[in-house]
Amino acid sequence: MSSPAPVVTRFAPSPTGYLHIGGARTALFNWLYARGRGGRFLLRIEDTDRARSTPEATAAILKGLEWLGLDWDGEPVSQFARAGRHAEVARQMLAAGTAYRCYTTAEEIAAWREANPNRVFQSPWRDADPATQPDAPYAIRLRAPREGVTVIHDAVQGDVTFRNDQLDDMILLRSDGTPTYMHAVVVDDHDMGVTHIIRGDDHLTNAARQAQVYAANGWDMPVFAHIPLIHGTDGKKLSKRHGAVGLHEFAAMGYPAAAMRNYLARLGWSHGDDELFDDAQAQAWFDLDAIGKAPARLDFKKLEHVSGHHIAAMSDAALLDELARFLAETGQPPLTAVQAARLGSALGALKAKARTLPALLEQARFALIERPVDADDKAAASLDPVSRRILGELTAALQHVNWSRDDLEAAAQRTAEAHGLGLGKIAAPLRAALAGRSSTPSVFDMMLALGRQETLSRLSDVAG
Repeated sequence: MSSPAPVVTRFAPSPTGYLHIGGARTALFNWLYARGRGGRFLLRIEDTDRARSTPEATAAILKGLEWLGLDWDGEPVSQFARAGRHAEVARQMLAAGTAYRCYTTAEEIAAWREANPNRVFQSPWRDADPATQPDAPYAIRLRAPREGVTVIHDAVQGDVTFRNDQLDDMILLRSDGTPTYMHAVVVDDHDMGVTHIIRGDDHLTNAARQAQVYAANGWDMPVFAHIPLIHGTDGKKLSKRHGAVGLHEFAAMGYPAAAMRNYLARLGWSHGDDELFDDAQAQAWFDLDAIGKAPARLDFKKLEHVSGHHIAAMSDAALLDELARFLAETGQPPLTAVQAARLGSALGALKAKARTLPALLEQARFALIERPVDADDKAAASLDPVSRRILGELTAALQHVNWSRDDLEAAAQRTAEAHGLGLGKIAAPLRAALAGRSSTPSVFDMMLALGRQETLSRLSDVAG
């Protein structure tokens, strides 16, 4: 008994702009399905629209996929570069009788449609005698079945039936010799060995016409899986009015790539009640039969929850790398060696509370600033003469203590009690001295991250 053919999926974006969040999810679903089965995930750039396709858009798509952490097999395929192959297949179909020459001009087609509203165009050249055919430019059309139905056995939508009398003889090769997108897609998917076509359900009607091209060539039909589109919170198709829609915008907002993979995987697919998972689990669990038929809704609150989970779960080293990448992506200066060292010491105490990378950097601001610390108005108000005197005594008390949380807290407690105060009463001036803010992480977490010398220097700067 022969083993089943290896799974091959593909992502085939048009390079006419940024990578939409819906396209990113489509790429992720294809990647998960292939990787979970030891298969191949291929990338094809559908750049046949030369007026709108740009190298910059192609680069942006590749960068987006790399940021998301999706690796593909082999080199990306250019659809435009394969135009000769598309024409070759069209002419083979012409020779086999599964396609025919159509000499109808664009003006004649427009006039026919005006005279026959709500009807599918039927070329008068479909069954014309070759001897009557003129020496003139012609398109090559598919000789599609006129009767019966075309059924798409869709892994998500179920069986979807199309009446053949509602499908026209689509053009394969235009009169100028260029292939149509609908034809090129089928030839490319066949030649690339694609076994599963996972894409948005806005392509479902295309599948019927493309299936006819497969059948006309006697090629094996791939498994189709048309996934519902992503909607906004109002239930309408996602657009810029809902906020961020480009993957680069989510990267700039500081959602880690691992969190985006987790969140996008759950956007229209489910595995029981599991909401939080890693790549290995997603690849092992992902299957087409668990994709819902209804559109998924983008939920920023849920995304923030998932993001917070992944930030907390990252190792400090991985999180430092993610922060460095975020700073580079958003055009911010990289961390200095001193900043990275302080931040690395602080992450263990900070990462459990942050839901995005900018929020984490804001919490860690105390570790990134240099002396002298510039206090905002609210923090500066806590540095009255009495508080400054107490900070001076604390500075002296901290000179020789063991630099551990317990010993630091004990020294601060003794200093506060010497003035008949609770520890909370000196927390505000401590925050002002160390961070210049009234809302900060624990003062002792800050001291540990800053180290003895920097902590004492900051306290000395304001001590009376």
